[in-house]
Amino acid sequence: MEGEINKHTTLKKILHIFIFSFLLLALSTSCQEAVEHTAPAINERDSVSTMTTYGVNTLISDSGVIKYRIVTEEWEVNTVRHPSFWAFNKGVFMEQFDEKFHVEAYVQADTAYFYDQEKLWELRSRVRILTKDGLRFSSEQLFWDQMKHEFYSNVFSKLVTPERTLEGSYFRSDERMTKYYVSNTKGSFEKGDIDGSNNNSDTAHAAQDSMQKPQRQMATPQRRTTTSIPLTH
Repeated sequence: MEGEINKHTTLKKILHIFIFSFLLLALSTSCQEAVEHTAPAINERDSVSTMTTYGVNTLISDSGVIKYRIVTEEWEVNTVRHPSFWAFNKGVFMEQFDEKFHVEAYVQADTAYFYDQEKLWELRSRVRILTKDGLRFSSEQLFWDQMKHEFYSNVFSKLVTPERTLEGSYFRSDERMTKYYVSNTKGSFEKGDIDGSNNNSDTAHAAQDSMQKPQRQMATPQRRTTTSIPLTH
């Protein structure tokens, strides 16, 4: 009788050991499978836009004053990147306003980025500007610094006004495109524009009147290293 009890006890111990071993094996296999099926994140956190808006037609203001209108097919905002920026990957069209809400210029580009902390626009590919005075600007890249209120470009740019045409590899202008600077320029222009003698409004009007006289011929196209040409009014 005592032998049967010991035999039964031994079988129970063996059964418990078997069950315990089986559970350890199952748990180990489960953990290994979980590790094997763990995958890294598809996208890094800072590569995903925090907001995307489609079909945008909105007014943008600064300090309570409306500065410009934005029209775009797609507007992405990413505030977790450093620096943070807005992206217009499908093109952008803008109207620039003066203090009285009159249109000063039209600006368009195939792609644009706005760095909101620096208030800096970077316009890329088929950049075009048309001002109320009839000045036309074209380039493949243009920066618009709203802190300094100026445009600038380090690539080939072309300006066409009612009086002259200029082309150059470097461009800088005030925000209203009334005073601009071009280096390595070529094109047709008045002598007064080159020597800077038309910096005041009276001389500028005199130069414009002289251009309308039939007996005076336009200067032949010339190439200069640096030329500063303010628009006449």
